[in-house]
Amino acid sequence: MKLLRYGPKGQEKPGLLDATGTIRDLSGIVPDIAGDVLSPNGLKKLAAIDPASLPSVAGNPRLGCPVSGFSQLICIGLNYADHAAETGAAIPKEPIVFLKANGAISGPDDDVIVPKHSKKLDHEVELCIIIGSRAQYVSEERALDHVAGYAVGNDVSEREWQTERGGAWDKGKGADTFGPVGPWLVTADEVPDPQALDMFCDVDGVRAQTGNTRTMIFGVKTLVSYVSHFITLHPGDIIFTGTPPGVGLGRKPDPVFLKAGQTLRLGVQGLGVQTQRLVAWNG
Repeated sequence: MKLLRYGPKGQEKPGLLDATGTIRDLSGIVPDIAGDVLSPNGLKKLAAIDPASLPSVAGNPRLGCPVSGFSQLICIGLNYADHAAETGAAIPKEPIVFLKANGAISGPDDDVIVPKHSKKLDHEVELCIIIGSRAQYVSEERALDHVAGYAVGNDVSEREWQTERGGAWDKGKGADTFGPVGPWLVTADEVPDPQALDMFCDVDGVRAQTGNTRTMIFGVKTLVSYVSHFITLHPGDIIFTGTPPGVGLGRKPDPVFLKAGQTLRLGVQGLGVQTQRLVAWNG
């Protein structure tokens, strides 16, 4: 299934995308794509519904983040061997874990706001893991049992704030609109191998990032297990799993950063595509 949330920001309704590409309204079945709806039993109940029996949604509504009610946005740094190489960083011995502010979350096609005083804005196409059931101290063998599905993510980053302003990476990762997720959550049964997915990111129509999840240093089941030993995971929590090469910071001979007026288009095989305009902060 492809689960989604549609409508104005803060007023999103639950829905699903049927085989014809039509959005079907789920608001008469579930209150939101959150909590127990993401559990194995919750997803099984949704899968048993004939999409044709649900009201269709007219037009082309805005899509929000495909899940709500999450507790945490968790990110993994330097998790692609080829991306670590382009930045000159050593291969991590354990996953690098940091948090993205929950306020960063946005819809897949919402504008990305270039923050006030930003100098080094960058893009990072990523595979996102959506947690379906509480996970604490889970083994790698059982880790995928706790995954509801996957989505496209863009871990928008301000590199100066991330690496040159002291402290942890979080301040370069948590600004408003720095976490587009979607367009939909693709349930795990439709992603038989999350370690074999092509990925891309274009800037103004020019390919910047090309990669595949096979080059992840730590795979999905390892990450879910590892994080659960430090942070209890809850339904709806999102794990950004790292980015392949081609980010602006890694461009040679000189880094290339984003500016207001540019457009990003990014996607992960089988999970959909995002498109974002970059707009200047105007507060």
